Amino acid sequence: MAKPAPKAASKPAPKTAAKPAPKAASKPAAKPARGKSVESDEDFALRSLQMAHEDNKRFDASDEQLLHFYEQMLLIRRFEERAGQLYGLGLIGGFCHLYIGQEAVAVGLQSALTEGLDSVITGYRDHGHMLAYGIDPNVIMAELTGRQAGISKGKGGSMHMFSTEHRFYGGHGIVGAQVPLGGGLALAHKYREDGGLCLAYFGDGAANQGQVYETFNMAALWNLPIVFVIENNGYAMGTAVKRSSAETEFYRRGTAFRIPGMDVNGMDVLEVRAAAEIAFAHVREGKGPVLMELNTYRYRGHSMSDPGKYRTREEVQDQREHNDPIERIKKELAERGKTEDEIKAIDKAIRARVAEAADFAENSPEPDPAELYTDVLVESY
Repeated sequence: MAKPAPKAASKPAPKTAAKPAPKAASKPAAKPARGKSVESDEDFALRSLQMAHEDNKRFDASDEQLLHFYEQMLLIRRFEERAGQLYGLGLIGGFCHLYIGQEAVAVGLQSALTEGLDSVITGYRDHGHMLAYGIDPNVIMAELTGRQAGISKGKGGSMHMFSTEHRFYGGHGIVGAQVPLGGGLALAHKYREDGGLCLAYFGDGAANQGQVYETFNMAALWNLPIVFVIENNGYAMGTAVKRSSAETEFYRRGTAFRIPGMDVNGMDVLEVRAAAEIAFAHVREGKGPVLMELNTYRYRGHSMSDPGKYRTREEVQDQREHNDPIERIKKELAERGKTEDEIKAIDKAIRARVAEAADFAENSPEPDPAELYTDVLVESY
């Protein structure tokens, strides 16, 4: 008997998920024009200091302030010229790096610091920074000549000057090594909550050091009160910036760490001072570090032993004739009524002061040999 055909298994009706109501069609975000990017609030903040500097380009100095800037820069110039002479006579040994041409940087920046509170640290081209901080030319020249009366007792020489009294922490011979030390000084200011900041100088050559960027990173992470200052004289030890640096606009070097940068003419003391006030106010308000590029020019070689053959005499002469920071202020003083005789009298007085410092140094005794064993350790460990 034939079996009945099996019934076809009936499949359950498929479950259908309730479809959500269709979304209103949204217009795609407008794409930026080719080659352009949409600037974020953070990017705008990074540019804000430079924009503020562009709006307030030069410091409105009183007649008294302008005269003081002129006297300070002229003191550095005449002091360094005399140091060069003493080096040639063999009275200064070792290395000697002169600051001639770069005077507006140290004077413009340090005139905006709070004396007795803020810290300064720099590399081995340090005589000008000490003079700009108001330190006695006698003890600086005595240090250059290796005398007991020197600010580091004659043991530091040109490259290692130091004064805790003035919160000036060197004078460092290792390229870029002062930058992480400056980060430590800034950390100390933050730890003590004293309201101070650290001004850490380095050059365009040192700007390629890895320790510089490690310090940028930590300073930004910890929101440290520090102003990084690149004194860009264009040649480092003797190699032009464009031959050694992929990014030649150094004020942009902090962008990856969210550190705002400022591009400043370091040959104009009034522009430097105006930029300093903007940068220092930013730091003191607790907004973190700032990177300043001071474009400047040294007239002498890297050191006294450098003939400077990597640039032409015409280039140096052109800078002297058309961009000298001292002549710029001298002209402004004349426009404000200073007579030629009054300006000559200032120069004469400063030359006499530098001659006094040189005489003091030459007539000071050398350190006792036992001095070699002092100041080696701060304490026992």
